[in-house]
Amino acid sequence: SAGRAKTPPWAPAIAGVAAYTIVALARNLHGRRALIVVSHSLQRAEHGEQPVWMGAVLAAALGQIGLPGGGYAYALGAIAYYGRRYNSVPIPTLPQGRNAVSEFIPVARIADMLLNPGGTYRYNGKTKTYPDIRLVYWAGGNPFHHHQDLNRLRRAFARVDTLVVHELGWTATARHADFVLPATMTLEREDIGGNTNDPLLVPMQRIAPPYGEARDDYAIFSDLAERLGAGDAFTEGRTVRQWLEHLYEPTRKALVDGNLPAPRFDEFWNSDGLMLPQAPDDGGMLRRFRDDPEAGRLATPSGKIEIFSETIASFGETDCPGHPTWLTPVQVPASSTPLILVANQPATRLHSQLDFGGHSAAAKHRGREVARMHPADAEARGIADGDIIRLFNARGACLAGVRVTDDIRRGVVQLSTGAWYDPADPKEEAPLCVHGNPNVLTLDVGTSALAQGC
Repeated sequence: SAGRAKTPPWAPAIAGVAAYTIVALARNLHGRRALIVVSHSLQRAEHGEQPVWMGAVLAAALGQIGLPGGGYAYALGAIAYYGRRYNSVPIPTLPQGRNAVSEFIPVARIADMLLNPGGTYRYNGKTKTYPDIRLVYWAGGNPFHHHQDLNRLRRAFARVDTLVVHELGWTATARHADFVLPATMTLEREDIGGNTNDPLLVPMQRIAPPYGEARDDYAIFSDLAERLGAGDAFTEGRTVRQWLEHLYEPTRKALVDGNLPAPRFDEFWNSDGLMLPQAPDDGGMLRRFRDDPEAGRLATPSGKIEIFSETIASFGETDCPGHPTWLTPVQVPASSTPLILVANQPATRLHSQLDFGGHSAAAKHRGREVARMHPADAEARGIADGDIIRLFNARGACLAGVRVTDDIRRGVVQLSTGAWYDPADPKEEAPLCVHGNPNVLTLDVGTSALAQGC
């Protein structure tokens, strides 16, 4: 489609939306207050930067960026605090310190790094080099859920000498580790729940004692710090409860200074929560930019919303030019893989968290994640509703229960993410996942040389 005008008659074959519908949508947007919202899922695809950028361009063309209820929002459902006011007092936060190591890699390039030490890659206009990593310490997250092409990831982790993880359950990550440090879950520890955009500050009291040998991450790190000769520097002599009281104090003091109710820590800890004052809604940086484009310059080279970026164009990346456009995917259906897989977020858990719990397990079929398939696709393959099916491609294979439904598009199979990876024979090079983790099938490449996203 290079050089062809991207008009409504051009789009239906790609979008699956009729040209007259596209025209009607465009006309309906004119003269109305409109909020253009794009989701994380748009980015998590080949050339995923393009629709996110193009959404901002559309919002700019409509002229409503910076207006109440109009403009542009990214990941509104996932992050859920856009448009909410900030608290006018600080919330309890741990001092972060400063990492002496400034080097990093894009998080989605973990397998690339482990498999290609010393190799080069492009990122944000620069050529960078992968380090040679021999030890991995993972606290928080579950790479054998969220990374793509899990069989490739297994080969990557097989290269390191040592893998250490904190885990609350026997996840696939824990099963691949050399050392598992059992960690408590939220209900087994004390904490404070808060957010700079949420007025409710919550005392998170322990509901149940730690299971087995599980310990707080704080206790684990405190012991490690002690063995490294930095115990006092890390703990500052405080227990968990003492840290919580110490971290609560700046919030309490700010309330006192504002002549607002400021309960002592023990009063707060034994309450249902504390409502914090919030700052007036001033519309943020985009309102300031709209009201005064010079005084409210944005953090772009031009100080403006950039439909065309000279900076990005100067990088010369063919997979992310200086303006958003339609770039034809390299990965398209072929005779060997005639169906498209959509791997969305599940309704019964957050990512893979607590997949072993009753709520998540109740949504499975015969102990497996449920895939949805159109009746015509199922009939062509002799598949009936409730069967156990094998989904496969050149990268791997998994089993899933199947629900045959008209709610899915023909040519598409939908399988939610988060089923804990469970290989039938871990000794095989590319074992069958019997639980239904779609990331044994997904492709592990960067969205583009600009961002290298997943």
